[in-house]
Order: sequence, then C-alpha cells, then structure tokens
Amino acid sequence: MPKYVLWGSYCDDVLEKRTPYRQAHLDRLVYLKASGALITLGPTKDLTKVFGVYEAEDEASVRKLVEDDPYWQNGIWTEYDILEWVQAF
Repeated sequence: MPKYVLWGSYCDDVLEKRTPYRQAHLDRLVYLKASGALITLGPTKDLTKVFGVYEAEDEASVRKLVEDDPYWQNGIWTEYDILEWVQAF
C-alpha cells in the first residue's frame, strides 16, 4: 500500500490553543496507528511544523484522515501538504 508524507503548520500559540482538543487528537492517533493507517506523526521541536507518515489507498484517503483530526477541524493545524513517498529501505 502506498505511503504518504504530511508536512503541515501549527497555529500561533499552539501550546495554549491545542489544550481543549489534545486528548481527542491523541486518542485518534492511537487508533490510526493501531489500524495501520498512521506510521508516525509529531511536531518539530520548535512547534511550528507537523510531520507525519500515513499508509493509505490514495492521497484522498490521507486528506480525509488529516481533515477529520480535531487539530485540523479546530485550527491547530493551519495548512498542510501531502506527498506520496517511495520508501527506499
């Protein structure tokens, strides 16, 4: 199954703004990881970008996974790009 890389941006004041949505976001990530759809996801150290790797049938499926996340729905993630990734090894 194809793999896709997510690169996105966080809103300003992310630590404060994410608080009401954080547990729902984390619970969802655990579910996606267990289901095999999510390989990894996390912020850059400076909390300005988010990076993730998904496994899905197509890009549209990944976009749905991203846009169903509480962080996207509540403006914590402000923009993102998805690129199909060829895992060399």
